[in-house]
Amino acid sequence: MNITSQKRVRYGILALLFFGTTINYIDRQVIGLLKPTLEKEFHWTETDYSNIVMAFSAAYAIGLIGFGRWIDKIGTKLGYSVSVFFWSVAAVAHAFAKSTFGFGLARVGLGVAEAGNFPAAIKSVAEWFPKKERALATGIFNSGANVGAVVAPIMVPAILGAYGWQEAFVITGAIGFIWLIFWWKYYDTPARHKKISKEEFGYIHSDNELVSETELPVKWTALFKVKQTWAFIFGKLLTDPVWWFFLFWLPSYFSETFNLDLKKPSLPLVIVYTATTIGSIGGGYLSSYLIKKGWNVQRARKTTMFFIAVCVLPIMLAQFTKNIWVAVGLISLAAAAHQAWSANIFTTVSDYFPKKDISSVVGIGGMAGSVGGILFPLAIGMILDHYKLLGNITAGYDIIFIMCGSAYLLAWIVMHFLTSTKK
Repeated sequence: MNITSQKRVRYGILALLFFGTTINYIDRQVIGLLKPTLEKEFHWTETDYSNIVMAFSAAYAIGLIGFGRWIDKIGTKLGYSVSVFFWSVAAVAHAFAKSTFGFGLARVGLGVAEAGNFPAAIKSVAEWFPKKERALATGIFNSGANVGAVVAPIMVPAILGAYGWQEAFVITGAIGFIWLIFWWKYYDTPARHKKISKEEFGYIHSDNELVSETELPVKWTALFKVKQTWAFIFGKLLTDPVWWFFLFWLPSYFSETFNLDLKKPSLPLVIVYTATTIGSIGGGYLSSYLIKKGWNVQRARKTTMFFIAVCVLPIMLAQFTKNIWVAVGLISLAAAAHQAWSANIFTTVSDYFPKKDISSVVGIGGMAGSVGGILFPLAIGMILDHYKLLGNITAGYDIIFIMCGSAYLLAWIVMHFLTSTKK
């Protein structure tokens, strides 16, 4: 069998998912990198910033439910296109905000629209990859989030220094429109794609069922009767808020604790987010490797996710160091572990559910993660404001790191018991 013809089209699709996710996270992270500048410009408190983050998280939660179900009904190509178009518009709109309320509105628009990314991408992976490759494929496209997080700390300060904060939003937001051209031209399902070979089509469906293009998803409410849906819900609820912290507060943590100048390209942030890229791909590779070695799918996923959860625990030690590079190392390990976890927890949806319901389940679980993303920023804002008034903001971050370190092991325990028997 021709190996090149087996892989050519689906890995091109994977590249599109990777770059789409990269753009998603560049646009999402800009405000965190501009936080010190915007605080001075608009006189924000930590609570003000927390409210802006909360507005994004709430909108993202609502958007996940809507986009998840909608993409299952209308298909990935159109659903993802609509998502990227409107999040790019919202990203650019930040440049025209004149108040804290204006930024909140822009974040709401961004949150709703960006919610389409992961339901669409996970569904695309299920359409284009066999089960034994899905975790690795998810890890690869999901690493786009990390690449975006690496590129943004280099790109945004450069634009800020050369032009200003408004231009930082406009330039980064416009990238999505370019991506849309390639997506609309090259994407389709395997059954409809003009360039896929018979060998590749057969390989994609070698270990899973063929699903009719016209088969409709089950009723949304019926998904809540399945234990595996709740496993995904709790797994996301407990761990997604940690990533929100890494994304929105890590720049200010390094700035306030170690006096890092965020107006310059930030090497510590680049290191952390580069590590997450390795974690995303490595976590996906590990479970895929175990499956190819003969492990059953559930055992491979659970073993991998337990190992990942343990790798997050050392972040609790960050509170004891005064050395920025030790902190960078501990946080890098935890952030890499999160993305390894993400590559696997997303793949559990396609392990347990048919393709026609994948976006809906991803949307439900993603909404739960965003609920955590709403509550955790509120807690973070109150904790940091309290300890800032006491002149000991480091103690506030200490508490947050303990919460982050314990979240994954708790999530693994809950998911293990909810998925211990077949649905």
